[in-house]
Amino acid sequence: MAERSTGYADAVAAVARAEGNLDVVSDELFRVARALEGSDELRMTLSDRQIPAARRQQIVEDLLGGRASETTTAVVSMIVAAGRSSDLGGIAREAVEINARDRGRSVAEVRTAVALADGQAERMAAALGAATGHQVDIKVVVDPSIMGGVVATIGDEVIDGSVRHRLSQLRDSF
Repeated sequence: MAERSTGYADAVAAVARAEGNLDVVSDELFRVARALEGSDELRMTLSDRQIPAARRQQIVEDLLGGRASETTTAVVSMIVAAGRSSDLGGIAREAVEINARDRGRSVAEVRTAVALADGQAERMAAALGAATGHQVDIKVVVDPSIMGGVVATIGDEVIDGSVRHRLSQLRDSF
């Protein structure tokens, strides 16, 4: 599956580069993938092969029309029509990585219990950049299950400063 996601992500990146909007498309694709993760009903509908591909594409266009670029809408529609909506998360992650590599940067997925306030994302990117020695783009995912704090993933490295992790450490120490 990883090879398939990489192949699709390479194609998405090539199309977005040709359109001159890889930054926008990779960011929008990441947000679409997170929205799918958060909706079992939508995820099941878009992956249901008993629903005609044209209907699934129409759902994508209805959801994204006016809220995402034409390129992103077309790409997501194509992925859904190809029956690969379950791969969308992997494709989005790969597209974000490709975009960052094109610019000589790394990507950090940052999970927080609540949305970051203005300026916090930039400060977080600067702190992670200082810790890793690379310039870092961050993608924020709101995940209430971490209770508080932050979990940052950069490649294979995980920095877990969440309240859930700290509570688990305390529980283990008793």
